Amino acid sequence: MAGRVRHRCFHRDGSGGEMFVHITVLGLGYVGAVAAAALARDGHHVLGVDVDPGKVNRFRQGEVPFHEPGLDNLVREGVSSGRLRFALASEVESGQLGDLVLVAVGTPSRPTGAADLSQVEAAMAWVVERAGSSDGGAVAGGPGAAAVSTRPIVVMKSTVPPGTGRRLSRRFLEPAGLAYVSNPEFLREGSAVHDWFHPDRIVIGSESAEAAARVRALYEDYGAPVLATDITTAEMVKYGANAFLATKISFINELANMCDRVGADVEEVARGIGLDPRIGSQFLRAGLGYGGSCFPKDVAALDHLARVYDYPFELLRAVIAVNARQRLLPLYALREAFGSLAGVRVTVLGLAFKPRTDDVREAPALDLIPLLVEEGAEVRAADPQAVERARPLLPAAVHLTPSALEALEGAQAVVLATEWDEFVRLDWEEAARRMAEPRLVFDGRNALDPERMAALGFRYRGVGRGRFTSPWAAAVPAGQPAVDGFGRDGKAAARGGVPGAAVPGAAAGGSASKAAAGDVAVHGAVSADGAGPGGAAQGVLATPEAVPGVAAARDRD
Repeated sequence: MAGRVRHRCFHRDGSGGEMFVHITVLGLGYVGAVAAAALARDGHHVLGVDVDPGKVNRFRQGEVPFHEPGLDNLVREGVSSGRLRFALASEVESGQLGDLVLVAVGTPSRPTGAADLSQVEAAMAWVVERAGSSDGGAVAGGPGAAAVSTRPIVVMKSTVPPGTGRRLSRRFLEPAGLAYVSNPEFLREGSAVHDWFHPDRIVIGSESAEAAARVRALYEDYGAPVLATDITTAEMVKYGANAFLATKISFINELANMCDRVGADVEEVARGIGLDPRIGSQFLRAGLGYGGSCFPKDVAALDHLARVYDYPFELLRAVIAVNARQRLLPLYALREAFGSLAGVRVTVLGLAFKPRTDDVREAPALDLIPLLVEEGAEVRAADPQAVERARPLLPAAVHLTPSALEALEGAQAVVLATEWDEFVRLDWEEAARRMAEPRLVFDGRNALDPERMAALGFRYRGVGRGRFTSPWAAAVPAGQPAVDGFGRDGKAAARGGVPGAAVPGAAAGGSASKAAAGDVAVHGAVSADGAGPGGAAQGVLATPEAVPGVAAARDRD
């Protein structure tokens, strides 16, 4: 984290000056809250704005309404210093926006996969209404305020499809004499504070050299390489980065599925591949697939954009299909072991889509748990942070607790869906005593030691860890011959191959994914950049023919 304070801005003529920059951050979700608190730490005067009164009130009290490590301390520091203030959108008057307006509102998926830009467009209209007159005017207030024009530069932090910035600028900003800069974020939930202060790169896209320079000045002490380009290229950098990382995840998952078939260990395969510097080791972790607020919706939006431009982005569609299938692997394995799941006691460890966050958007557990309940399983689930966010999204019959050992009491099988340290370092010997036969463990993140688990009496199954796998089959339904530990021959439908069956809560392709295996519709939770969880979108039916060579669905970090 940055330790020293920077007091920096640019005058209207572009010359440097040792003054505070006054910044408005519109949207106080995961991205906007981190940006506001971090910029206040850097010495700037920041006004965080949102439409949610409850959220604004909590921030005013120095509280963060979601879990992001380190952010609570940063917010309290900013509030106590007076450099960080918060307001409702309706409370901000004309001429109070300052030098820069960072837009960090949600861009969730529509049912088609397209990005919903309604919040972004509302933000543009809000900025124009409050930007002040084009000849200067009021000065943004706050301690240490200097004579800075209130004609702000609009800086887009929300992830928007390529071409969006130019359209927004022409429609809203150019008539008002305002400049636009695309400045995509590359923050990882759970590490967002660290990532802000230690960026891999800064991407700035603008048609105005002055506006680009003023935004670049925010990051000049961070030591990261800067790519200065046009607006549409900057937007494509963001989409391309997320799509490529999602591709690496789906590729290693495909290799994992092959490892299960031939008896290899994907963990060692990934290490061997990752030692090649042309490939690298990051995002080569096999498991239940990607989720969260970015990858699913951004990959779906890029797929939709390709269709709009009449381009068949087949590789991307295969990435989406593989990801939709991966999160159902525990279901297939449990069916193999028990036949009918009626009355089977199953514990799911992990509700958040990844460790170190309480974000449940597109989390594999929220796809899996409703299916288990529908098939008659008695389900308990545990998560150290995400229980309350998950509760309204899950069937009422599911027992939720932050305690893993409580959730494991009497369980016949456990699925590790999120690799929280609390679960990986769990007293598994005690867990074995609390569980009931046959003590099945499906390690959906390959985070546990299979040999140790076997020594403790568990029957272990990972993803792509074929050399550690023993058959689970106790009863296989007639007409459903098991071809391996993870599914059935032919279409691996989410509910026994029933065409059109619904998969509640599924998160394929960012809330508009095309879906689970074999003609199954997926209903996903909303994903939003810089916005908290909310809303829902429904996926569309897909057939295996929609993805050449993949008898699965069409459409997670």
